[in-house]
Amino acid sequence: MFRKHWISAVGVGLAATSAGALADHDRYDNRDGRSGTYDYASVVHVEPLRRQVRVSEPVRECWEESVPVSNGPFSANHIGGTLLGGLVGGVLGNQVGDGRGRQVARAAGAIIGGAVGYNVSRDRKGNGGERIQERCETRYRDNYEERVDGYDVTYEYAGREYLTRLPYDPGERIRIRVDVTPAAG
Repeated sequence: MFRKHWISAVGVGLAATSAGALADHDRYDNRDGRSGTYDYASVVHVEPLRRQVRVSEPVRECWEESVPVSNGPFSANHIGGTLLGGLVGGVLGNQVGDGRGRQVARAAGAIIGGAVGYNVSRDRKGNGGERIQERCETRYRDNYEERVDGYDVTYEYAGREYLTRLPYDPGERIRIRVDVTPAAG
């Protein structure tokens, strides 16, 4: 019987001490030795802190434009005129001078005759015309977005209003730390 009472007494004692420990779960101790408790305060007003942010977005723009087609002297359109002009120029250059001078005159006549033949062919057939080519370019388009940097929160506790800034919207109530210190004096 004594044993039953002793076990009951120990159980009641443990329950009493653990109830006190559980009731004190909202207490804290500061580093300076002061202590306090946590409580909840009613949120009166929340004001989001907004700012405009520029966001650059890359946009690819394409268009078609006419590009002149350049046919050189050895293109399929002008090779005949260039070769014929070079041949005629070489024959005419061969008629000038003698010895080493004749070889230089023949070469110069071929070059000049080729250029004349190309120009005549280009004037008759045209320079090749134009073709349509697609061109693309990446440009940046600026948009402005509104972003929330935080919240100014007004809350009420014990009949007084307080203001704090938070990185989130706390909702209808906010957890606060209550610190009671003796008044000096």
